[in-house]
Amino acid sequence: MIQNPSIIRAIRSTLPFTQQRCFRRRRPSQLPTAYFSSSSLNTQNEPCEIKRNFIGNVLEHERQASKFGGGEARIAKQHASGKLTARERISLLFDKGTFRELDALKKHRCTDFGMDQQHVAGDGVVVGHGKVNGRTMFCFSQDFTVFGGSLSSAHAEKICKVMDMATKVGAPVIGLNDSGGARIQEGVDSLAGYADVFQRNVLASGVVPQISLIMGPCAGGAVYSPAMTDFIFMVESSSYMFVTGPGVVKTVTDEDVTKEKLGGASTHCSVSGVAHASFSNDVTALHSLRSFLDFLPLSNEKDTLPRRQSTDPADRVVTALNQLIPDDTNIPYDMTHVVKQIIDHGDLFQIMPKFAKNMLTGFARMNGRTVGIVANNPMTLAGCLDIDASVKAARFVRFCDSFNIPIITFVDVPGFLPGTSQEHGGIIRHGAKLLFAYAEATVPKITVITRKAYGGAYDVMSSKHLRGDANYAWPGAEIAVMGAKGAVEIIFRGEDVDTHTADYVSKFQNPLVAAQRGFVDDIIDPENTRRIICEDLEVLSGKKLDNPPRKHSNIPL
Repeated sequence: MIQNPSIIRAIRSTLPFTQQRCFRRRRPSQLPTAYFSSSSLNTQNEPCEIKRNFIGNVLEHERQASKFGGGEARIAKQHASGKLTARERISLLFDKGTFRELDALKKHRCTDFGMDQQHVAGDGVVVGHGKVNGRTMFCFSQDFTVFGGSLSSAHAEKICKVMDMATKVGAPVIGLNDSGGARIQEGVDSLAGYADVFQRNVLASGVVPQISLIMGPCAGGAVYSPAMTDFIFMVESSSYMFVTGPGVVKTVTDEDVTKEKLGGASTHCSVSGVAHASFSNDVTALHSLRSFLDFLPLSNEKDTLPRRQSTDPADRVVTALNQLIPDDTNIPYDMTHVVKQIIDHGDLFQIMPKFAKNMLTGFARMNGRTVGIVANNPMTLAGCLDIDASVKAARFVRFCDSFNIPIITFVDVPGFLPGTSQEHGGIIRHGAKLLFAYAEATVPKITVITRKAYGGAYDVMSSKHLRGDANYAWPGAEIAVMGAKGAVEIIFRGEDVDTHTADYVSKFQNPLVAAQRGFVDDIIDPENTRRIICEDLEVLSGKKLDNPPRKHSNIPL
């Protein structure tokens, strides 16, 4: 048994506070043997051998402790609430056996309010990198069982480390958020930690994809890191996001509101537009996230854009498209059905499907290539552009342009939505965002006008005038300043409306004039749309186009 006091002091200094007290009370002969054996720490051995065995045993103890987070009771409580632990989530997200953890032994440095007696290895967040479907990605997963997942300066340093590494090597960053917010005991150090993370979000923007999956609480200043990432997904019933909680809302506005209604998944996916999609539980969310990541490039380097071997023929004739569009332009149809007929295997991952349903956005593949889909949907508001639809599409277009993803646009738009609520809400400013995003984009842009393209909305929806690479119209398309009836009433002041309407339609409300002007490259049969787009994508794969040199553009935010 160890008798040397210096070795005893060294061992005692590495143990948790409560065990240190036990060491102080015991004589050398009473020391526990869990960390060493008489054979491995024989006093006749060399000092370096003693130290090596001692460190190895303590290190193993610390590693095991970090894996249990806040302990069995808190893990059981996490499971009882329908949530997985931080490590369980990582095991589902990454390919088996590929995740390598970093800073597993890191602890906070706070000594105030009794925190010097509360240390858990890892400090409430698991960080590292691994493979998702065979590709390297970085991740941080907050552990709600340790101090409620609250962010300390050490916690923030771990997140910043993986974000810095991801930016250096060119790999996506995935945040699994489940945190009660700032660690109050650390005061301004915790706030500084948040600001450090925010700065990394900004520096990584447009360099590597950043994805946030909200799997628990995310409140106060903590919401702004996910808000600056590219995509936010939420778990229904167990996650919520808000700047001020129900208690503060009640105090300030005397309004009673639940967490779910204030900042739950349903609210942010369908009302506020903060989140891009929601899933029923942790398992479904993580499996869906793996599928989503398959569409994305690793970074803004063009050669990282994934391409699958496609079993869906690029020259497939889609005869169903000949009947999907109603002859009566006033009858709505679901653009989703049109898009799914054209893309590979009908596999469309929609972004914000519950928000601004008059605009469809999502990722798909064409002959194995990842593409971004933007489309007006006549099933809602006749496909009009309004504030929400413009912002939704603009954000999506800019993401695609940042990461070299070709954009395919399907147009059926009667114009911008009229009304005082739209005008007072700033439709001019918000509509300009979409116009700006399309005009600035330098990736391959292919546009198909399926039926209506009226007024300024025709210009906005990736027209030839905004450097569109390939613009097509189906035979029944109508490209005009406005609908025939409205135009005739203005031009002829209501006189002989029927005769003048027929004349207007024959002259302007068809794609022929636009084709003669070169504003559409061709009028194509719907059934050939897939083949033509796939051929264009192949031709445009080597496209090179740069915007004028500048510090940055000034999009009308």
